[in-house]
Amino acid sequence: MASTSHPHLTRLANSVLQPGFVGTTAPDWVRRRIAEGLASVVLFGRNIESPEQVAALTAELRAENPDLIVAIDEEAGDVTRIAARTGASWPGNLALGAIDDPDLTERVARDIGRQLREIGVSLDFAPSADVNSNPMNPVIGVRSFGARTDVVSRHTAAWIRGLQSAGVAACAKHFPGHGDTAVDSHHGLPRFTADAEEIARTALPPFTAAMESGVRAVMTAHMLVPAYDAERPATLSPVILDDVLRGQLGFDGLVVTDGIEMSAVSGPYGIAGATVRAVTAGVDAVCVGGESAEQSTADDLRDALVRAVLDGTLPEERLTEAAARVGEFAAWSAALARDAAPAADASDIGLVAARRAVRVHGESGAALPLTADPHVVELSPTMSLAVDGATPWGVAEPLRALRPGTTSVRVGEAELTREADLLDRVALAPASGRELVVVVRDAARHPWMSKALTDLLNSRPDAVVVEMGVPAGDRVGAVHLTTYGATRVSGIAVAEVLAGAA
Repeated sequence: MASTSHPHLTRLANSVLQPGFVGTTAPDWVRRRIAEGLASVVLFGRNIESPEQVAALTAELRAENPDLIVAIDEEAGDVTRIAARTGASWPGNLALGAIDDPDLTERVARDIGRQLREIGVSLDFAPSADVNSNPMNPVIGVRSFGARTDVVSRHTAAWIRGLQSAGVAACAKHFPGHGDTAVDSHHGLPRFTADAEEIARTALPPFTAAMESGVRAVMTAHMLVPAYDAERPATLSPVILDDVLRGQLGFDGLVVTDGIEMSAVSGPYGIAGATVRAVTAGVDAVCVGGESAEQSTADDLRDALVRAVLDGTLPEERLTEAAARVGEFAAWSAALARDAAPAADASDIGLVAARRAVRVHGESGAALPLTADPHVVELSPTMSLAVDGATPWGVAEPLRALRPGTTSVRVGEAELTREADLLDRVALAPASGRELVVVVRDAARHPWMSKALTDLLNSRPDAVVVEMGVPAGDRVGAVHLTTYGATRVSGIAVAEVLAGAA
C-alpha cells in the first residue's frame, strides 16, 4: 500500500525508522529500503563476527547512501555488542565513575570511538547519563557512572568528548533519567516518582552536561514521569519531549527512542501504535529490531506512519520535521567521521582502567594474594535483556590463566531451587582444604544470591568475595573485592589481584 500509493510519505516514513536485521551481510530488503529513503540501521551482536566482517557490512550498507547512519548500542561495559562473544575490552561506566578521573574516562571513550569508527559505525547509543540513585534498579546499575549527579554529569561529558573526538556520534540516554526506577522497561512500565524540582536537581544535569559537550542525539526512556505527564511514558509524551527536552533544556538535535518493541510502550499500544505515538509526540527516529528484526516489522511500522498521516493522527509537518532532523544528523555524523583525527594505535587503556577500578576491603591484606590454587564459585543471575546473556563474564577463567590449578563452578537460582544440597556438593566440598573465592553480581538485588552467599560464608568465613555488580550492603567475606562491572578486563584485573600479579 504505502510504497506504491504514497511514495513521498513512504520515503519520509522510511527515513525515521532505525531497524535492526539478522545476518552478517546486508539483506536485500535493507538495501532496497535504503534506496527508498531508509536513513539508519542498527547493529546488534548477531550481526558481528569480526572487525573485518563488520567493516565490510557497513561498506555494503553505505553503497546506496554514503551518509547512512549506522548505529550500535556499545556502552562497552556489561552492555557490549562488538564484544558480545568475548566480553568487553573496556570497563563500564560504574567503574569509570568509581575511579572518578574524567581524563581517563575521555581516553577510554576515545578508544571505543576509534574501534567503532574503524568498522564503520557512526552513532553509538551511549553513554548512559542516568543517575543510579536506586541501587535496586534492575536495568541500569553498572551502566551508570554512579549514584551522584555531579559524578554522572562530569563523566557523561568526558565520555561524549572522547567518543566524538574519534569521529563517532554519542547519544545521551535515557531521558529524563532512568536511574531512580525499580522496573525493567523491557518487561513493564517503570515510574519515576520524584517531583519536578527534584528531577531538575538530580536527573537532568547530566543531560545538560551532555549538550554542553556537543551531544547531538538523546534517547528517550520508556517510563512514566508523573511530575511531567501522568498518562504517557516519556517516549510518547510531548510534554517531556517538547516542553522539557527542547523547551526547558534547549535541545535541538535528534531525539531517538529506546527499542520501541520493549513492553513498557509496545504492551499497551503494539509496536506500530507506539511508533506512531512516539513520532507524533516529538521523536525523530524510532529504534526497532533488538527483538523484532524481521522485514515485516519494518514494513508494518512504515505503513503505520503513512496511514497515520493520511488519517490525520500524525501531522505531515511533524513527520517532515523528524525526517529533516534525521537528515541533518546523518550529514553531521558523516562529517564527524571524515574530519576526525587519524586513529591512534590500539591501546590497553581499557585494562588500565579496569585495574584502577578494583577495590580491596578487609581487616587485613594478609589473605591476599591467594597462597594456593582456589576453588571459585560464581553465583550467576539472569540479566536484563540489555545485556547479551551469552557474553562471558567472571573470575574463574582469567584466574585459571594465572593459576592453572584453579577449579570452578557456576550456579544459578533455578539450580539452587531444585537441589537443596547443591552448595554443599559443588561449592563447599571441592573447596575443602583449599581457599574459596565466591563471585557475585548485584548480590544485594537478588535475594537468592544473598542467601547463597550468606550460607557459604557461614561455613567458610575465610572466603574471599568478589562483587562484580553494584556494591550495596555489607562488605562481607574475609576479604571483599569490588570491580564495578563484569567485563572481560574487569575479570582479568581482579584475577591479577587475587593471584598477586597486580
